[in-house]
Amino acid sequence: MVKKNPTIIFPEPRKAVIEEREIPCPGPDEILIKSSRTMISIGTEMTAFSGDFPAGSNWEKFFSCPYYPGYNNIGTVVEVGSSIDKSLVGKRLATGGAHSAYVIVKGHNSNSADKASGKVGYYDVPSCIPDDLAVFFTIPQIVMNGIRGSKVQWGECAVVYGLGLLGQFAVRFCRKCGAAPVFAVDLSADRLSYLPKDSAVIGINPKEQDVLETIKKHNHGRLADVVFEVTGNATLIEKELSVLREKGRMLLLSSPRQKVTFDFQDYCAWPSYTIIGCHNFSHPSHAQADSPWTMERHVELFFDMIAHGELDIERLISRNLDYTKAPEVYQDLLKDRSTDMGIIFNWDNVK
Repeated sequence: MVKKNPTIIFPEPRKAVIEEREIPCPGPDEILIKSSRTMISIGTEMTAFSGDFPAGSNWEKFFSCPYYPGYNNIGTVVEVGSSIDKSLVGKRLATGGAHSAYVIVKGHNSNSADKASGKVGYYDVPSCIPDDLAVFFTIPQIVMNGIRGSKVQWGECAVVYGLGLLGQFAVRFCRKCGAAPVFAVDLSADRLSYLPKDSAVIGINPKEQDVLETIKKHNHGRLADVVFEVTGNATLIEKELSVLREKGRMLLLSSPRQKVTFDFQDYCAWPSYTIIGCHNFSHPSHAQADSPWTMERHVELFFDMIAHGELDIERLISRNLDYTKAPEVYQDLLKDRSTDMGIIFNWDNVK
Protein backbone atom coordinates (compact mmCIF):
# COMPACT_ATOMS: atom_id res chain seq x y z
CA MET A 1 0.00 0.00 0.00
CA VAL A 2 1.20 3.53 -0.73
CA LYS A 3 -0.81 5.09 2.08
CA LYS A 4 0.86 5.87 5.36
CA ASN A 5 -0.18 5.02 8.88
CA PRO A 6 0.27 7.93 11.35
CA THR A 7 0.95 6.46 14.79
CA ILE A 8 1.50 8.10 18.17
CA ILE A 9 4.68 6.96 19.91
CA PHE A 10 6.62 7.85 23.05
CA PRO A 11 10.23 7.49 21.78
CA GLU A 12 11.57 8.53 25.18
CA PRO A 13 10.07 9.67 28.49
CA ARG A 14 8.17 12.98 28.30
CA LYS A 15 8.13 13.10 24.52
CA ALA A 16 5.28 12.21 22.15
CA VAL A 17 5.60 12.24 18.37
CA ILE A 18 3.53 11.12 15.39
CA GLU A 19 5.42 8.59 13.32
CA GLU A 20 4.50 7.77 9.72
CA ARG A 21 4.57 4.00 9.43
CA GLU A 22 3.55 1.57 6.71
CA ILE A 23 0.01 0.26 6.87
CA PRO A 24 0.35 -3.34 8.14
CA CYS A 25 -0.99 -6.33 6.23
CA PRO A 26 -3.15 -8.75 8.21
CA GLY A 27 -1.89 -12.28 8.72
CA PRO A 28 -4.14 -15.30 8.07
CA ASP A 29 -6.00 -14.95 11.40
CA GLU A 30 -5.87 -11.15 11.69
CA ILE A 31 -8.02 -8.13 10.87
CA LEU A 32 -6.95 -4.69 9.62
CA ILE A 33 -9.00 -1.84 11.09
CA LYS A 34 -9.15 1.80 10.06
CA SER A 35 -9.45 3.78 13.31
CA SER A 36 -12.16 6.38 13.81
CA ARG A 37 -11.68 7.31 17.48
CA THR A 38 -9.17 6.51 20.19
CA MET A 39 -9.21 7.74 23.77
CA ILE A 40 -6.36 8.49 26.16
CA SER A 41 -6.15 6.50 29.36
CA ILE A 42 -4.85 9.41 31.42
CA GLY A 43 -3.57 7.23 34.27
CA THR A 44 -1.77 4.41 32.45
CA GLU A 45 -0.57 6.43 29.48
CA MET A 46 0.73 9.33 31.55
CA THR A 47 2.68 6.94 33.76
CA ALA A 48 4.29 5.49 30.64
CA PHE A 49 4.80 8.98 29.20
CA SER A 50 6.46 10.38 32.32
CA GLY A 51 8.64 7.32 32.93
CA ASP A 52 7.98 7.87 36.61
CA PHE A 53 7.98 4.31 37.95
CA PRO A 54 10.36 2.09 39.95
CA ALA A 55 13.12 0.16 38.22
CA GLY A 56 12.35 -3.55 38.02
CA SER A 57 8.59 -3.03 38.41
CA ASN A 58 5.86 -4.26 36.05
CA TRP A 59 5.59 -0.65 34.92
CA GLU A 60 9.17 -0.86 33.61
CA LYS A 61 8.54 -4.29 32.10
CA PHE A 62 5.47 -3.30 30.08
CA PHE A 63 5.63 0.47 29.63
CA SER A 64 9.24 1.44 28.94
CA CYS A 65 10.00 3.62 25.91
CA PRO A 66 9.77 3.39 23.00
CA TYR A 67 6.10 2.83 23.78
CA TYR A 68 3.03 2.83 21.54
CA PRO A 69 0.19 4.07 23.77
CA GLY A 70 -3.54 3.46 23.61
CA TYR A 71 -6.06 0.68 24.20
CA ASN A 72 -9.44 2.31 23.53
CA ASN A 73 -10.02 2.12 19.78
CA ILE A 74 -13.15 2.29 17.61
CA GLY A 75 -12.76 1.57 13.90
CA THR A 76 -14.03 -0.18 10.77
CA VAL A 77 -12.69 -3.40 9.27
CA VAL A 78 -11.04 -2.73 5.90
CA GLU A 79 -9.25 -6.04 5.26
CA VAL A 80 -9.15 -9.53 6.74
CA GLY A 81 -6.71 -12.44 6.64
CA SER A 82 -7.22 -15.56 4.56
CA SER A 83 -8.80 -17.58 7.39
CA ILE A 84 -11.24 -14.85 8.48
CA ASP A 85 -14.86 -14.56 7.33
CA LYS A 86 -14.97 -11.81 4.68
CA SER A 87 -18.33 -10.64 6.02
CA LEU A 88 -16.42 -8.78 8.76
CA VAL A 89 -15.26 -6.18 6.22
CA GLY A 90 -17.15 -2.93 6.80
CA LYS A 91 -18.14 -3.77 10.39
CA ARG A 92 -17.48 -1.31 13.21
CA LEU A 93 -15.52 -2.80 16.10
CA ALA A 94 -14.18 -1.83 19.50
CA THR A 95 -10.64 -3.08 20.12
CA GLY A 96 -7.62 -2.53 22.33
CA GLY A 97 -5.73 -1.08 19.37
CA ALA A 98 -3.22 1.72 19.87
CA HIS A 99 -3.42 5.40 18.86
CA SER A 100 -2.85 4.70 15.18
CA ALA A 101 -4.79 5.26 11.97
CA TYR A 102 -4.64 1.55 11.12
CA VAL A 103 -4.36 -1.29 13.63
CA ILE A 104 -4.13 -5.07 13.45
CA VAL A 105 -6.19 -7.26 15.79
CA LYS A 106 -6.77 -10.98 16.16
CA GLY A 107 -9.73 -12.35 14.24
CA HIS A 108 -11.80 -13.45 17.24
CA ASN A 109 -13.58 -11.78 20.08
CA SER A 110 -11.49 -10.26 22.86
CA ASN A 111 -12.61 -12.80 25.41
CA SER A 112 -10.19 -15.33 23.97
CA ALA A 113 -7.50 -12.84 22.94
CA ASP A 114 -3.89 -13.94 23.19
CA LYS A 115 -2.87 -11.55 25.97
CA ALA A 116 0.74 -12.74 26.02
CA SER A 117 1.23 -11.85 22.34
CA GLY A 118 -0.17 -8.36 22.79
CA LYS A 119 -2.57 -8.98 19.89
CA VAL A 120 -6.07 -8.14 20.99
CA GLY A 121 -9.43 -9.20 19.68
CA TYR A 122 -12.61 -7.24 19.17
CA TYR A 123 -16.15 -6.41 20.27
CA ASP A 124 -19.05 -5.54 17.96
CA VAL A 125 -20.34 -1.98 18.32
CA PRO A 126 -24.14 -1.60 17.97
CA SER A 127 -25.17 0.79 15.20
CA CYS A 128 -27.03 3.00 17.69
CA ILE A 129 -23.88 3.80 19.70
CA PRO A 130 -21.87 6.77 18.33
CA ASP A 131 -18.08 6.49 18.11
CA ASP A 132 -17.56 9.25 20.69
CA LEU A 133 -19.38 7.18 23.34
CA ALA A 134 -18.32 3.70 22.26
CA VAL A 135 -14.64 4.63 22.65
CA PHE A 136 -15.03 4.69 26.45
CA PHE A 137 -15.66 0.93 26.50
CA THR A 138 -12.49 -0.29 28.24
CA ILE A 139 -12.98 2.05 31.21
CA PRO A 140 -16.43 0.77 32.27
CA GLN A 141 -15.28 -2.78 31.53
CA ILE A 142 -12.48 -2.38 34.10
CA VAL A 143 -14.78 -0.75 36.64
CA MET A 144 -17.59 -3.29 36.23
CA ASN A 145 -15.13 -6.05 37.09
CA GLY A 146 -14.09 -4.09 40.18
CA ILE A 147 -17.67 -3.43 41.25
CA ARG A 148 -18.41 -7.16 41.14
CA GLY A 149 -15.23 -7.91 43.07
CA SER A 150 -16.18 -5.41 45.78
CA LYS A 151 -19.61 -7.06 46.26
CA VAL A 152 -21.14 -3.63 46.84
CA GLN A 153 -24.87 -3.97 47.30
CA TRP A 154 -28.18 -2.20 47.88
CA GLY A 155 -28.15 0.09 50.91
CA GLU A 156 -24.39 0.06 51.51
CA CYS A 157 -22.33 3.21 51.89
CA ALA A 158 -19.48 3.49 49.40
CA VAL A 159 -16.57 5.93 49.19
CA VAL A 160 -14.66 6.47 45.95
CA TYR A 161 -11.25 8.11 46.27
CA GLY A 162 -10.05 9.59 42.97
CA LEU A 163 -12.40 10.95 40.31
CA GLY A 164 -10.66 10.34 37.03
CA LEU A 165 -12.60 8.27 34.51
CA LEU A 166 -12.37 5.05 36.55
CA GLY A 167 -13.59 6.85 39.65
CA GLN A 168 -16.42 8.57 37.77
CA PHE A 169 -17.71 5.22 36.52
CA ALA A 170 -17.22 3.64 39.96
CA VAL A 171 -19.52 6.28 41.46
CA ARG A 172 -22.16 5.72 38.78
CA PHE A 173 -22.05 1.92 38.99
CA CYS A 174 -22.20 1.94 42.79
CA ARG A 175 -25.47 3.84 42.48
CA LYS A 176 -26.72 1.38 39.87
CA CYS A 177 -26.12 -1.36 42.46
CA GLY A 178 -28.22 0.54 45.00
CA ALA A 179 -25.39 1.86 47.18
CA ALA A 180 -26.36 5.02 49.05
CA PRO A 181 -24.93 7.34 50.00
CA VAL A 182 -21.94 7.29 47.67
CA PHE A 183 -19.16 9.70 48.59
CA ALA A 184 -16.79 10.90 45.88
CA VAL A 185 -13.47 12.33 47.08
CA ASP A 186 -11.01 14.39 45.05
CA LEU A 187 -8.86 17.50 45.49
CA SER A 188 -9.86 18.81 42.04
CA ALA A 189 -12.97 20.99 41.85
CA ASP A 190 -13.03 20.30 38.10
CA ARG A 191 -13.25 16.55 38.65
CA LEU A 192 -15.93 16.97 41.29
CA SER A 193 -17.97 18.97 38.75
CA TYR A 194 -18.24 15.87 36.50
CA LEU A 195 -20.22 13.92 39.13
CA PRO A 196 -23.81 12.96 38.27
CA LYS A 197 -26.59 15.18 39.55
CA ASP A 198 -27.84 12.76 42.18
CA SER A 199 -28.80 13.61 45.76
CA ALA A 200 -27.29 10.30 46.96
CA VAL A 201 -23.89 11.22 45.47
CA ILE A 202 -21.93 13.56 47.75
CA GLY A 203 -18.73 15.13 46.52
CA ILE A 204 -15.99 15.89 49.03
CA ASN A 205 -12.95 18.10 48.52
CA PRO A 206 -10.51 17.28 51.36
CA LYS A 207 -9.07 20.79 51.09
CA GLU A 208 -12.42 22.21 52.14
CA GLN A 209 -14.16 19.45 54.13
CA ASP A 210 -13.22 16.82 56.68
CA VAL A 211 -13.81 13.53 54.87
CA LEU A 212 -14.56 11.39 57.94
CA GLU A 213 -16.95 13.90 59.52
CA THR A 214 -18.77 14.47 56.23
CA ILE A 215 -19.32 10.74 55.81
CA LYS A 216 -20.68 10.39 59.33
CA LYS A 217 -22.93 13.43 58.88
CA HIS A 218 -24.63 11.99 55.80
CA ASN A 219 -24.56 8.31 56.84
CA HIS A 220 -26.39 8.34 60.17
CA GLY A 221 -23.12 8.57 62.10
CA ARG A 222 -21.78 5.37 60.56
CA LEU A 223 -18.59 4.67 58.64
CA ALA A 224 -18.46 3.31 55.09
CA ASP A 225 -19.04 -0.32 54.13
CA VAL A 226 -16.73 -0.26 51.11
CA VAL A 227 -13.97 2.01 49.84
CA PHE A 228 -12.67 2.20 46.28
CA GLU A 229 -9.05 3.32 45.86
CA VAL A 230 -8.74 4.97 42.45
CA THR A 231 -6.14 7.70 43.07
CA GLY A 232 -3.06 5.63 42.29
CA ASN A 233 -1.30 7.44 45.13
CA ALA A 234 0.57 4.87 47.23
CA THR A 235 0.82 7.22 50.22
CA LEU A 236 -2.95 7.61 50.63
CA ILE A 237 -4.10 4.02 51.09
CA GLU A 238 -3.73 3.78 54.87
CA LYS A 239 -5.49 7.13 55.32
CA GLU A 240 -8.39 6.06 53.09
CA LEU A 241 -9.03 3.08 55.36
CA SER A 242 -9.82 5.44 58.26
CA VAL A 243 -13.36 5.91 56.90
CA LEU A 244 -14.08 2.18 56.74
CA ARG A 245 -16.14 0.31 59.32
CA GLU A 246 -14.93 -2.82 61.09
CA LYS A 247 -14.90 -5.77 58.67
CA GLY A 248 -15.35 -3.35 55.77
CA ARG A 249 -13.88 -3.84 52.30
CA MET A 250 -11.39 -1.90 50.20
CA LEU A 251 -11.20 -2.45 46.45
CA LEU A 252 -7.93 -1.48 44.77
CA LEU A 253 -8.99 -0.26 41.35
CA SER A 254 -5.90 1.86 40.72
CA SER A 255 -2.31 1.04 39.75
CA PRO A 256 0.06 2.99 42.03
CA ARG A 257 3.37 3.89 40.42
CA GLN A 258 5.35 3.43 43.63
CA LYS A 259 5.56 0.57 46.11
CA VAL A 260 3.02 0.75 48.93
CA THR A 261 4.26 0.78 52.53
CA PHE A 262 1.49 -0.71 54.63
CA ASP A 263 0.93 -1.67 58.27
CA PHE A 264 -1.13 -4.84 57.96
CA GLN A 265 -1.58 -5.21 61.72
CA ASP A 266 -3.17 -1.82 62.35
CA TYR A 267 -4.88 -1.36 58.98
CA CYS A 268 -5.98 -4.87 58.05
CA ALA A 269 -5.76 -7.55 60.75
CA TRP A 270 -6.90 -5.48 63.75
CA PRO A 271 -10.03 -3.98 62.12
CA SER A 272 -10.54 -7.21 60.10
CA TYR A 273 -10.67 -5.43 56.76
CA THR A 274 -10.85 -7.27 53.46
CA ILE A 275 -8.54 -5.77 50.83
CA ILE A 276 -9.37 -6.81 47.28
CA GLY A 277 -7.14 -6.47 44.23
CA CYS A 278 -8.84 -6.27 40.87
CA HIS A 279 -7.08 -6.02 37.50
CA ASN A 280 -8.99 -6.12 34.22
CA PHE A 281 -7.26 -9.38 33.30
CA SER A 282 -8.89 -11.04 36.31
CA HIS A 283 -12.06 -11.38 34.25
CA PRO A 284 -12.90 -15.04 33.66
CA SER A 285 -11.52 -16.18 30.31
CA HIS A 286 -14.76 -17.99 29.46
CA ALA A 287 -18.31 -17.68 30.79
CA GLN A 288 -19.20 -20.24 33.43
CA ALA A 289 -22.42 -20.85 35.30
CA ASP A 290 -21.12 -19.31 38.53
CA SER A 291 -18.92 -16.70 36.82
CA PRO A 292 -20.53 -15.47 33.58
CA TRP A 293 -19.18 -11.91 33.57
CA THR A 294 -16.44 -12.01 30.95
CA MET A 295 -14.76 -8.99 29.34
CA GLU A 296 -17.10 -9.34 26.37
CA ARG A 297 -20.25 -9.44 28.49
CA HIS A 298 -19.25 -6.33 30.41
CA VAL A 299 -18.69 -4.42 27.16
CA GLU A 300 -22.10 -5.63 25.95
CA LEU A 301 -23.61 -4.39 29.21
CA PHE A 302 -21.99 -0.98 28.80
CA PHE A 303 -23.31 -0.63 25.25
CA ASP A 304 -26.78 -1.73 26.43
CA MET A 305 -26.75 0.89 29.18
CA ILE A 306 -25.85 3.60 26.66
CA ALA A 307 -28.54 2.41 24.25
CA HIS A 308 -31.16 2.44 27.03
CA GLY A 309 -30.20 5.93 28.15
CA GLU A 310 -28.99 4.74 31.55
CA LEU A 311 -25.62 6.51 31.41
CA ASP A 312 -25.04 10.14 30.55
CA ILE A 313 -21.37 10.08 29.60
CA GLU A 314 -21.24 12.82 26.97
CA ARG A 315 -20.42 15.22 29.78
CA LEU A 316 -17.34 13.11 30.58
CA ILE A 317 -15.75 14.17 27.27
CA SER A 318 -13.43 17.06 28.07
CA ARG A 319 -11.61 17.24 24.71
CA ASN A 320 -12.40 15.86 21.26
CA LEU A 321 -9.70 16.75 18.77
CA ASP A 322 -7.69 15.72 15.74
CA TYR A 323 -4.93 13.17 16.37
CA THR A 324 -2.32 15.67 15.15
CA LYS A 325 -2.76 17.55 18.44
CA ALA A 326 -1.47 14.56 20.43
CA PRO A 327 2.08 15.81 21.17
CA GLU A 328 0.83 19.00 22.78
CA VAL A 329 -1.99 17.19 24.61
CA TYR A 330 0.46 14.89 26.39
CA GLN A 331 2.58 17.89 27.37
CA ASP A 332 -0.54 19.60 28.77
CA LEU A 333 -1.35 16.51 30.82
CA LEU A 334 2.20 16.28 32.11
CA LYS A 335 1.73 19.75 33.62
CA ASP A 336 -1.79 19.15 35.00
CA ARG A 337 -4.22 16.24 34.63
CA SER A 338 -6.78 17.51 37.12
CA THR A 339 -8.97 19.46 34.66
CA ASP A 340 -9.38 16.76 31.99
CA MET A 341 -11.57 13.70 31.81
CA GLY A 342 -12.16 11.85 28.52
CA ILE A 343 -9.77 12.99 25.77
CA ILE A 344 -10.67 11.62 22.34
CA PHE A 345 -8.51 11.60 19.21
CA ASN A 346 -10.34 11.76 15.87
CA TRP A 347 -8.74 9.85 12.94
CA ASP A 348 -11.36 10.55 10.26
CA ASN A 349 -9.06 12.85 8.27
CA VAL A 350 -6.63 10.00 7.52
CA LYS A 351 -7.57 8.60 4.12
